[in-house]
Amino acid sequence: MENIALIESFSEFKDDKFIDRVTLMSILEDVFRNALKKKFGSDDNFDIIINPDKGDLEIWRNRIVVGDGEVEDDNQEISLTAARKIEPDFEVGEDVSEEVKLIDLGRRSILALRQNLISKIHEHDNTNIYKQFKELEGEIYTAEVHHIRHRAIIMLDDEGNEIILPKDRQIPSDFFRKGENVRGVIESVELKGNKPSIIMSRTSPLFLEKLFESEIPEVFDGLISVKKVVRIPGEKAKVAVDSYDDRIDPVGACVGMKGSRIHGIVRELGNENIDVINYTNNIQLYITRALSPAKVTSIKMNEEDGRAEVMLRPEEVSKAIGRGGFNIRLAGQLTGYEIDVFREGVEEDVELTEFSDEIDSWIIEEFSKIGLDTAKSILEQDSADLVKRTDLEEETVNEVMRILKSEFED
Repeated sequence: MENIALIESFSEFKDDKFIDRVTLMSILEDVFRNALKKKFGSDDNFDIIINPDKGDLEIWRNRIVVGDGEVEDDNQEISLTAARKIEPDFEVGEDVSEEVKLIDLGRRSILALRQNLISKIHEHDNTNIYKQFKELEGEIYTAEVHHIRHRAIIMLDDEGNEIILPKDRQIPSDFFRKGENVRGVIESVELKGNKPSIIMSRTSPLFLEKLFESEIPEVFDGLISVKKVVRIPGEKAKVAVDSYDDRIDPVGACVGMKGSRIHGIVRELGNENIDVINYTNNIQLYITRALSPAKVTSIKMNEEDGRAEVMLRPEEVSKAIGRGGFNIRLAGQLTGYEIDVFREGVEEDVELTEFSDEIDSWIIEEFSKIGLDTAKSILEQDSADLVKRTDLEEETVNEVMRILKSEFED
């Protein structure tokens, strides 16, 4: 293969990958020097002259002239007789520069050189993609569904970059077809080997926060700040917002007239129920707002333990807990407090932990997950409903209710 033909093939990569001239020359020189090291043992005495724009490539080997029979290193030294074949007036001790043709490297070396070049350019390309998407971490991105697998959706953006949306980063109600555009937040970017792995998420709280930024002008402009977002993807979310301008109602601005502003976000998230609340440094008021739509009668704080005992009228308890315990769980995550619900005017109740000698701790934990921490809070529930809301078997739920009933009968 002639030098010019090889260089022309390099230019194809340059056009395809948009590699700047300086970078291409650096990659070319690095590849050639590796080939020279393998062929001659060292590349220190070689000059490589590259002009990729014209397709020019020259390799010159520099050696010192020594007397005949005194050559100890073929790569660094040349005999006087051999030097005078190049130019008849060379003398011992002078430097000789001799051009090395690619064909002199051997066909195998040339093929290996080309493969090495392809690898280096792809590595450079992948490094640029990695840097590009690393800067996009935490930002909303759109890509087209290319292939649907059991554990992930493989997508391509407009430049052909591969984006992965794993199953556990998809909203449960998500259903996409090939060719469909999907929005999500770039969650992580890693180099696996030399290939960038770009992970998208639609379940991250950050995705919801960024949707607020993109869909609500006051949030985008910084007039309203999103303080915290907590989600149970596809089910329910709570978003605490604040305004730096007293004239702006942050909740009203985010929700819009009859929910007009937030409707698009809800639809994007598979009809996820979104509660937008006013942020406040008053923790009792914050908890009260977080438990919306329930109306709280009073709150007793225990800041050392990070717990809050909330008193409500009996008809408000189910609202505070919410379907599947979602409301109270998200309220706790939003405020950072463990929230215990008590019914106003109800006779003495017993904490579920008091039954730890009869009921396994993991069973107590299952009830706690859906906001049921006392004996009466469980006894007021339908056993069939409890089976649906927890990971407990019907026999286990019935046995727990029997134990709790006996406590009050005694």
